[in-house]
Amino acid sequence: MKLPLNGVKILDLSTMYPGPLCTMLLADYGAEVIRIEPPKGGDLWRLSQPRLNGLGMPYLQVNRNKKSMTLNLKEPEAKEIFYDLVRTADVVVEQYRPGVVKRLGIDYETVKQYNEKLVYCSISGYGQDGPYRLKAGHDINYISQAGILGLTARKGEKPVIPGVQIGDIGGGALYAVIGILIALMGARETGRGQYVDTAMFDGAISLMAWPACGTLVGSKGLEPEGSILIGQLACYNVYETKDGRYMSLGAVENHLWGNFCEFVGHPEYTALQRDEERQPKMKAEISRIFKERTLAEWVEALAGVDCCWSAVNTVDEAMKDPQVTSRGMIIEITDPQGEYGTVKMIGDPIKLSDTPARKELFPPRKGEHTKETLLSIGRSEEEIADLRARGVI
Repeated sequence: MKLPLNGVKILDLSTMYPGPLCTMLLADYGAEVIRIEPPKGGDLWRLSQPRLNGLGMPYLQVNRNKKSMTLNLKEPEAKEIFYDLVRTADVVVEQYRPGVVKRLGIDYETVKQYNEKLVYCSISGYGQDGPYRLKAGHDINYISQAGILGLTARKGEKPVIPGVQIGDIGGGALYAVIGILIALMGARETGRGQYVDTAMFDGAISLMAWPACGTLVGSKGLEPEGSILIGQLACYNVYETKDGRYMSLGAVENHLWGNFCEFVGHPEYTALQRDEERQPKMKAEISRIFKERTLAEWVEALAGVDCCWSAVNTVDEAMKDPQVTSRGMIIEITDPQGEYGTVKMIGDPIKLSDTPARKELFPPRKGEHTKETLLSIGRSEEEIADLRARGVI
């Protein structure tokens, strides 16, 4: 059975994390993704840490099922090649700062002249307009500006930088995938593509829909430990164990909280779940109780208690978790050239019953498919050799 995105061709000009993750998710379901990298340097993440046999493992994690060609887009002939590629493409994804693609002559208004069905997605920090459009930024900046980072703290304490990139992934990569798929559906109906402007900051703001409710109705904005889901109550919190590890408790529903209270010998706490005045005392007592056992002892003790608990795993523990294994969230892909052996990667979180995600193509070497791609648009062997000799590819 064909994969859902079989026949969709994507030209990927992005680099590092958000764009490559976006295009990999599309490639996993059949899209032909052609990475276009500069002849000199290439994707910066090829040099990132940690490395496998000299190649950045972060690069490998977000570039399976893709092809790679090199193209020096500062050269006029390279632009002509890009326009030829656009003629048979469905999607272009770029991740430059606003204005760069226009200077290069490969912006949406220019390239849509060669293909009116083209979906063109730009992923940037703050979007293509607005006062911050040219402001430099990284994940920490987007979530700071959006108010997310300010909530990752205990009251009166310094915010803690999240261990994953919320703005890059949740605000950038995933919304880009959604926007591209929506625009592709529209193009199939109307015969016309469109421009998808994805800003990591916009995405981060959208993740604030629940925390922003108070502000949006004119009451006081949310502060650290200011609501049930960010540490205000004893029933939804993190507790230290005897061995210096941590357990999380997420007993939001009263009956789940009641189950926990019964187990720890404090059934009277059940009715006090949302009593704000009693929270300090309950937190202190539950903290004392959790420190009576080690993490492993708590995991064993709570195994049969329905109260929304979890061990706070290390990364090593999470990657070996039996649920991770059973859901196929760690996959293996073997390098057909043997240089990198068999590499473990994070699997695809989308589970389709009839057309599961593929794991066919090992992440490409820089320019590995340049010749193949140019031959597909009519360039001859001689032309390709000449282009390579002159640094166009």
